[in-house]
Amino acid sequence: MIETAQRFFRARPESVGQARKFADETLTGWGLPERIDDIRLCVSELATNALVHGTVSDHGFLVRLDIEDDIVRLEVHDSRRRRPRPRQAASTDLSGRGLALAAELADEWGVRDRAPLGKIVWSCFKVAGGTTT
Repeated sequence: MIETAQRFFRARPESVGQARKFADETLTGWGLPERIDDIRLCVSELATNALVHGTVSDHGFLVRLDIEDDIVRLEVHDSRRRRPRPRQAASTDLSGRGLALAAELADEWGVRDRAPLGKIVWSCFKVAGGTTT
């Protein structure tokens, strides 16, 4: 059985914190405490990237969480097609580590196009024995 939760967020800075809270509440409700920190951090990084690099004027982003069997899938949908790539940030860089961090924490990740415009950045996390409601 698949459980799904999703929420749309406006393109404003406070939406990143709201997305983290949404993920935290959803994962807690699904009984998944062991990976919650990793997933919440990835939500934060991917939502920040969507806000800063992925949304066009007056468009927000969508955060979707699915659980099937022992896999949690996180998706962040935005409105630009430009595909992000992890990069090695210099020690003096103030940003640029988010996608590399998300790629390190997730068991799998990727990017796919979204119709009619935009992309979906996704990541999957293996979890042990979550109980869906």
